Amino acid sequence: MAKPPDPTKRFSSRVENYVRYRPGYPAALLDFLRAGCGLNSDSVLADIGSGTGKLSELFLAAGHRVIGIEPNREMREAGEQLLRGFPRFTSNAASAETTSLPAASVDLIVAGQAFHWFDRARCRREFTRILKPGGSIALIWNDRRIDSTPFLLRYEKLLQDFATDYEQVNHRNIDSAALNEFFGSPPEVKVFPYSQVFDFEGLEGRLLSSSYAPEFGQPQHEEMIAELRRIFDVNNTAGRVAFEYDTRVYLGRLS
Repeated sequence: MAKPPDPTKRFSSRVENYVRYRPGYPAALLDFLRAGCGLNSDSVLADIGSGTGKLSELFLAAGHRVIGIEPNREMREAGEQLLRGFPRFTSNAASAETTSLPAASVDLIVAGQAFHWFDRARCRREFTRILKPGGSIALIWNDRRIDSTPFLLRYEKLLQDFATDYEQVNHRNIDSAALNEFFGSPPEVKVFPYSQVFDFEGLEGRLLSSSYAPEFGQPQHEEMIAELRRIFDVNNTAGRVAFEYDTRVYLGRLS
């Protein structure tokens, strides 16, 4: 069996599509975390797996200090470019398992669309080390609905038919039992609705931002794009289709 790609390098060739077509995060998420964690202007946040900066931007725009931790050079540089206007942002070339941050230096750890790539046992030890006493962790995913519309049902089938290791790396593999084990007790769960609307170019870019979608020149890429076009043509309204998400937040402290 072929060795799976290094998770810290999977997105290196997909940065442009990731920046343009991946979703951000709902503003209500910020209000929830502020209330749940007592965040203020002096709080220090570590965005673990900060990628292209989409989650960090939400907190920085609200005046918080954010340290981005991202091992992938191309993703990290895109995030640095996006967030260059925020003086309270610091970018670190490091990983979830070895953040390089001082002990007891962080009030809140956030991970957006990233925790399923981490070594859970190793990052738990690291998170315990860098969190201040009473510090919190928020694990966040934009959970794409897979069957709420005919389009989303057919898009999910496309991934199952063409994506290389979709089932193996799907973040839904991190279930409640795994999260309870990680935190040591059940975290608080909050769900926010979110959506994106795409023309065909945007839909194609959104698909190709996923690490499991075959890229140009790879086996089944052309067949996959042809099927995507067919799905779009059948399901669009006025040249647009919608991705619907449940943005899920798991908030807790390690015990």
